[in-house]
Amino acid sequence: MPIAMMEKTGVFRNPRTARRMSCHMSASPRGYNPRMLQRTTILLVAVFAVSAYGQEAVPKADRFAPLRFLAGTWRGDQAGQPGQGTAERTYQFILNDRFLQETNTSTYPPQEKNKKGEVHHHMSMISYDGARMLFVFRQFHTEGFVNTYVQEPTTDEKKIVFVSEAIENIPAGYRARETYTIVSRDEFTERFEIAEPGKHFELYSEAHLKRIR
Repeated sequence: MPIAMMEKTGVFRNPRTARRMSCHMSASPRGYNPRMLQRTTILLVAVFAVSAYGQEAVPKADRFAPLRFLAGTWRGDQAGQPGQGTAERTYQFILNDRFLQETNTSTYPPQEKNKKGEVHHHMSMISYDGARMLFVFRQFHTEGFVNTYVQEPTTDEKKIVFVSEAIENIPAGYRARETYTIVSRDEFTERFEIAEPGKHFELYSEAHLKRIR
């Protein structure tokens, strides 16, 4: 290994190593030991090679792997208490892939159970809480509600469940739940449920979405 490379990699930063190496590479005919220098060079190259291989052999875990398929634009039917309608939704990773951002528009035309019809907007941000090792899902509604959900562990790999731990601008005691069921990489369903204080969850709306890009 060239001396310049040894200096760059820090071989000479250890005083003992520096003294030994200086003796082995001395210009004096008696102090120069080519075999020792060769063995030392081979050892250093092996150490650097093993270190580099170790760094490459352990890939960094993708915390967002279960949700990464959501990135893209989706469209589909939506039905529930507001009536029959459609939903358009976009998911994208932002801020160095640390957050998954969602924007949604649900449109319900005038109909028997919803005479005036309605257009609902909401946007969401999903982050990963390293302390709890769970996803946290914050959802902001055009009506002023802010739902904070926490991922609920499940044994079904095809389901992602979020249960609210706080809801702003609504009477105390209300709960909400979002359940995503993966049909395929390009299709999923979403159930949005609400529970009044002291009651069980009831379906508010369900969307069946397919990827359009």
